[in-house]
Amino acid sequence: MRTGLATALGVLLLLLAGCSSGGGGRGGPITLRFQSLAWQQESVAANKALVKEWNATHPDVKVEYVQGGWDGVHDQLLTSFEGGEAPDVIHDASDDLADFAYGGYLADLTGLLPARLKSDIPQHSWETTAFGDGIYGVPFLQEPRVLIANATWLRDAGVRIPAPERPWSWAEFRRITKRLSGDGKYGVAWPLKEPVSATLNLALSAGGQLFHRGDGGKVTVRFEAGDAVVPRTVHDQVAIDHSAPASTLGSGGSDTLPGFFGGRYAMVPLGFSYRQQIVQQAPKGFDWEVLPAPAGADGLTQGVSPQTLSIAADCPHKKEAAEFIDFLLRPRNMVRLALGDWMLPTGTRALKDPALHTAKYGWDTGTALASRLRPAPAQSVRGYPEWKDKVATPAFQEYYSGSIGLAGLRGRLERDGNLVLARYQR
Repeated sequence: MRTGLATALGVLLLLLAGCSSGGGGRGGPITLRFQSLAWQQESVAANKALVKEWNATHPDVKVEYVQGGWDGVHDQLLTSFEGGEAPDVIHDASDDLADFAYGGYLADLTGLLPARLKSDIPQHSWETTAFGDGIYGVPFLQEPRVLIANATWLRDAGVRIPAPERPWSWAEFRRITKRLSGDGKYGVAWPLKEPVSATLNLALSAGGQLFHRGDGGKVTVRFEAGDAVVPRTVHDQVAIDHSAPASTLGSGGSDTLPGFFGGRYAMVPLGFSYRQQIVQQAPKGFDWEVLPAPAGADGLTQGVSPQTLSIAADCPHKKEAAEFIDFLLRPRNMVRLALGDWMLPTGTRALKDPALHTAKYGWDTGTALASRLRPAPAQSVRGYPEWKDKVATPAFQEYYSGSIGLAGLRGRLERDGNLVLARYQR
């Protein structure tokens, strides 16, 4: 019996030692692993600086910075969750959280976050990370889509320059791009390698919703008049007006910049953060400006999927992880993260910072759009990643290329799309 007790005691001591060496035992400080997806040099520097500041002032809770990447992050996180090796604090995007939240991989933050942080971020931003009765991420950076324009070209053409208080309508935008086109040049270039989020988020301005939640919370796809405004505009610019080249439809945003700088396109619709690349890459003397995206029946409203910070459900130190998130997202720090990523903060106090209201690089245009940003239409839809990859992406690509018409697009999105979503809602 004594031998058995001694053996059991030895095993217990080894287990306790293992817990301590992993961080969080009595023998040493807690260690939290923070996986960041920051990739721009300024953003990586801002994140690493904040981690260093935290570690300098919190000797009992050390944070280990882990560099991740946006490419393939969903599969990478899924593998780490299932293998029990997920980071404690997880940087992601809100439209990637639904399956993780419903799958039990993320901690419910409802009782973990301080009142300051809860009240500083608007309710419509919190809605992007709310699934069921819980909150599974803190939305902290958001990126509206804007028009990056060749200012000289627009000025010489004498077209009306839009402003947030008086934007172009979608119809006016189409007329202006047609007017700016000719002789091998185009009024706009649409980089739609990833067509779904761009189309759906801009469609909110025209009243598009696409996903409709009925009794019992079941979601169905209905492609209605408001949903058609944006895709029809793009299609007609390419196929009828020839004011947009078909060659860029399969391109990413960065792929269009050489043609933009070379005077082939007057405008390119891009995410707000692309300004950083433009500042770095534009030829000397190139005059560009930031314009608001066109407005529809619902004005300048557009959908966004904010960047988020979550805590893994398996994290043994959720309280400390939440305290670290609160530190990262103090107003002053949130501004640093926003400037580093060339995006907008979600926090109302951070948004008031003078650095985000300067006309230089169009910061003032972006902040003027902040109040019109709403959750992306597919934000809380289970099965959205599969719907997007298997149904919506090929359907939009075929419509924009002219392979199918609007009726064909509607049929694919509704018929095939609802079959996919139904499997996740049984």
